[in-house]
Amino acid sequence: MFDVLNDAFGRQPSPSREVVLATAAVALLAVLFGPVWKVLRNFVTIAHEGGHALAAVLSGRRLSGIRLHSDTSGLTLSRGKPTGLGMVATGLAGYITPSLLGLAAAAILGVGRLTILLWILLVLLALMLIMIRNVYGVVSIVVAGAIVFVVSWYASDQIQGAFAYAFAWFMLLGGVRAVFELQQSRFRRQAPNSDADQIARLTRVPAIIYVVFFVLVALGSLAFGVRLMLGPVQDLL
Repeated sequence: MFDVLNDAFGRQPSPSREVVLATAAVALLAVLFGPVWKVLRNFVTIAHEGGHALAAVLSGRRLSGIRLHSDTSGLTLSRGKPTGLGMVATGLAGYITPSLLGLAAAAILGVGRLTILLWILLVLLALMLIMIRNVYGVVSIVVAGAIVFVVSWYASDQIQGAFAYAFAWFMLLGGVRAVFELQQSRFRRQAPNSDADQIARLTRVPAIIYVVFFVLVALGSLAFGVRLMLGPVQDLL
């Protein structure tokens, strides 16, 4: 047990810059290539709904349950006042959570804690599983948890490092695409009840303001994530 804890909390050697760049390229292709994105977007949805759930709990609301759907949409239900700061915070949290999770992952990787990042992801998935209220959601969380567990427990340091960096890149890049997809759906009038529109009705502030906020958080997280994982821009040239 001591050896396991030492491996988890100790500093692991980071992958080479070539590996980090390769994982960034793979993540970018996964986000841009439609068929792959339709499958892997489930992981962004898990983070999105987890963000809603965490914000609901932190703002004093009672979490009722989380549903994940096969079309990569999701729903988080909580009980409390139908208006107020808690509802606004809960609504705002969804689209920014994948990007912030990617940024947090990049920060942890930046100090060489590869295994502890994977363990944190396992804990978060386990906590989320408790609140899942549909079969597809349970399957999604269990599959995601199984992948992370196998990598964290059986894979070599090199494989763990590549996986962890690929995860961070995917969350950062996927968070950006998810926000632009939101605005695209709104522009086509296909998402009248999007998070941005629901918050707009609560606050009487135009929904586009919240979309801009989501975009700024996503792009800002990506920029900081690049710096944490690759260094200053001049180092890349």
